[in-house]
Amino acid sequence: MPLIPLAWTRAATALLRPLRALVAHSWLREADVDLLLQALHPAWRLNRVLAQVERREWVAEDMLALTLRCNGNAGGWQPGQHLQLFTELAGVRLSRSYSLTAVHGDGRIELAIKRQPGGRLSNYLLDHLAVGQVLELGQASGSLQWPAVAADGVLLLAAGSGITPLLGLLRQALAEGFSAPISLLHYVRSRSQRAFSRELQGLQLQYPNLQVRWAISAEAAALDELSGRFQVSHLSGLPGSSLLVCGPHGFVASVRQEWAGELQSEAFSLPPATPDAGLQPLQLQFSRSQLRVTGDNASSLLVQAEQHGLRPAHGCRQGICSSCTCTLVSGAVRDLRSGGLFSEPGQPIRICVSVPQGDVVVDL
Repeated sequence: MPLIPLAWTRAATALLRPLRALVAHSWLREADVDLLLQALHPAWRLNRVLAQVERREWVAEDMLALTLRCNGNAGGWQPGQHLQLFTELAGVRLSRSYSLTAVHGDGRIELAIKRQPGGRLSNYLLDHLAVGQVLELGQASGSLQWPAVAADGVLLLAAGSGITPLLGLLRQALAEGFSAPISLLHYVRSRSQRAFSRELQGLQLQYPNLQVRWAISAEAAALDELSGRFQVSHLSGLPGSSLLVCGPHGFVASVRQEWAGELQSEAFSLPPATPDAGLQPLQLQFSRSQLRVTGDNASSLLVQAEQHGLRPAHGCRQGICSSCTCTLVSGAVRDLRSGGLFSEPGQPIRICVSVPQGDVVVDL
């Protein structure tokens, strides 16, 4: 039983500034301060963001929405951004990136987790995370935002869990009075995967400027549904010159290829590595680990480090967060997202999206 309510920890955040100053000048250890704060409430820390689970709700057959209440160290977060969620499982600290579907002024946030085949952390959270449990969060970041000028309307295209950041932006825009036409198309395999369908249908009734349609790829589509994967014809007749798209890389790439107007995109999977000269063996050296191994030019440095028994810090595995950033000592790597080549010694690289192009030494 906590000695104080979580709301008090939020109210007392400003009172901790003197302690932060003492820690910054090495007159106190942050771990010692955190130990004291934790004794008062399990979610209270000096600088780290911790949150307590307040609500679980299944919003699709394979997606769970969570409401969390944060301590006072989460600031300036916006719907549509993403954050890292950390927890320890069988003695191993795991993390994954999730999008904010809502941010409330009282410290509550909402996010949604989709079941992933073989997903160690996501599936654990879906099956075992309990109301009242405390989780650690990273600070939120992300570039998706509602268009500043969109008098002719906004188009939102999502595939699978790509609905989560777009839902966050949509909720906020409607609450703030956005009145131009909004069209949301959500692409799923089966009707049971239409996440937040009840809420979205209710929003359509409440806001006449909102139109929501689902596209079904593995079942026969009903008369009011689209059929199959994205086709440019699905956008025919929909108003708006600003488009936001989120989903796996292939989906995002197909939309980008067909859309000529203003576009913001976020992909939650990486393009496949396609070595220009075919698969080639090479030498990888992880200097701090004193490990030299034979690698290849088709897999990321993170994947290859894990294959050889290393456990580098990482988060999203998509190049979104910076948890896996390491220093390139020598050699060249190619960024899976942009195709850009990086070869400057001492340059920071994100090893989850960096594929070696020859012999490479990394400070890992």
